[in-house]
Amino acid sequence: MRQNHISILGAGLIGSLLSIYLKRKGYAVEVFEKRSDGRLVDLDSGRSINMALSDRGWRALYELGIADEVKQYCIPMKGRMIHPEAGQTNFQPYGKDDQAIYSIPRGKFNQLLVSKAEAEGVQFHFESKCEEIDIDQRIMHFADGRKLHSDVIIGSDGAYSALRRAMQLTDRFDYKQEFINSGYKELTIPATASGDYALDPHALHIWPRGSYMLIALPNLDKSFTCTLFMPFEGDISFKTIHEKKIARHFFEVHFPDAISLITDFDREFYENPTSSLINIACYPWVKNRCLLIGDSSHAMVPFYGQGMNCGFEDCYVLDKLLEEHNHNWDVAFEAFQKRRKPDADAICQLAMDNFVEMRDLVANEKWVIRKKLEAKLYHFYPQEWIPLYTMVTFSDLRYSEAYALGQLQDRIMQEVMKDPLIMENWDRIDLEHIINKLHQLKAKTELV
Repeated sequence: MRQNHISILGAGLIGSLLSIYLKRKGYAVEVFEKRSDGRLVDLDSGRSINMALSDRGWRALYELGIADEVKQYCIPMKGRMIHPEAGQTNFQPYGKDDQAIYSIPRGKFNQLLVSKAEAEGVQFHFESKCEEIDIDQRIMHFADGRKLHSDVIIGSDGAYSALRRAMQLTDRFDYKQEFINSGYKELTIPATASGDYALDPHALHIWPRGSYMLIALPNLDKSFTCTLFMPFEGDISFKTIHEKKIARHFFEVHFPDAISLITDFDREFYENPTSSLINIACYPWVKNRCLLIGDSSHAMVPFYGQGMNCGFEDCYVLDKLLEEHNHNWDVAFEAFQKRRKPDADAICQLAMDNFVEMRDLVANEKWVIRKKLEAKLYHFYPQEWIPLYTMVTFSDLRYSEAYALGQLQDRIMQEVMKDPLIMENWDRIDLEHIINKLHQLKAKTELV
């Protein structure tokens, strides 16, 4: 029997996009959101107002034919601009000349997707907080007393999902959450007096400082949203620099070129919240035609810029599986969770690994040489050696496959970088020898 009524919890980016996919398949789709309509009320306070859109996300948008409308809100970032504590900035391209990730404001993006979904006939119910779900009966209990039944319930309601909370009360449901020891605080670099960008807008700016870092992404209004990532506690932490004067002095010492551009530093540092970062893993994602998707099933830290892109890819994959299995929800949902769970685990791990890379390694001279060597391998052997970042960000290769291949490449590069003369001779390394070693490792691990 084909179920016709679908309820989606959460009108964020993932839920709104998924509603368009499902509505176009002829289903009756309703979306329930606990917050107010973001088109009428500013909801960005305390949340990152920048997202990094890359190839996986674009693929989902192109599939729906709405990519061109999204592009009007995007700013391409072609690489990282590294700001050392002492010395000149240096630019590290993400990939080839035509490869970029795109900074897009969360609020504008979400508003566009909601409006597009409404135009398709999706019904949105804002200020509708779902407090309980009877999974056996698929009945949703709302804070205002409403009880609604649905043929299918999909939880895209984020890291603190009501649907996942209900699933946690069922038998044989695995769940793990982990707050990392670092949090974040947002600050702003406004446009200059002449109305221009204060920094290069076509780069993601990073001030790497070991256990902490500052990043900045461009906005359409010529400002930058800065995010300070730092441990909550310790010698250098939010706990030790919580006072305005101490915080200002800290920035003057460690981020001198940034503090001069953050014109409202004292107020923002004091008033803007310090927020936590969480990883969530769970399984199964499906019970009685109730499905978890996006952050509800695999919340990750933001350091690979793949949270939204991964969620969009969830929507794309689910859409294809529904077609493949002739809209049999039970079969399609089972195929979906089995396919996406390994990929979700892989990208969550990659995001944590990239945190270390961004804060500790990007300013390290030996690391920079390694990346140049990998770029050279990619240039001369584009089919055999694809850098991990390129596989994750600029391809649709499964995250799990990219992670496995990246592990092999890392083993080889660690060995190469042990050469005491590597700093002087990296551009004369025998590239073919490296490629042969990769083939041998792939053969041993059956990654062919």
